[in-house]
Amino acid sequence: MASLDQRALEAWAAAHAHTLPHGAVVALHGELGAGKTTAVRAMLRALGASEAGTSPSYALVHRHETPAGPVFHLDAWRLRDPEEAADLDLPGLMSEGRAIFIEWPDRLGAWLPAPQAELWLAYADGGERRTAVWR
Repeated sequence: MASLDQRALEAWAAAHAHTLPHGAVVALHGELGAGKTTAVRAMLRALGASEAGTSPSYALVHRHETPAGPVFHLDAWRLRDPEEAADLDLPGLMSEGRAIFIEWPDRLGAWLPAPQAELWLAYADGGERRTAVWR
């Protein structure tokens, strides 16, 4: 378990991005504001994404182009029912993508593909730092 400020979290996440196999599903867990999107942006930059924009909270899925193929960033926060995930075509994204980063994976229920990696983030030190666990 690492205790990280924002800059260290970004460097830590970027280093982990290079360990992902092609087609990896990464599940990101943590409270609102714990750093899930920050970690995804750092991993996208490390994978060479031309844009590492904002959280896809309203669009649900953003596609980012990288030299090794598209990377998808999914934010399931707004799903009210796991059955809504059927419309996301996760199998299609998995077959097309270099990686899929999924925030709030528990909201996908049975639609969640088996993750190859999971990132758990939590507040530490009064909110200035985060604890991070990568499995």
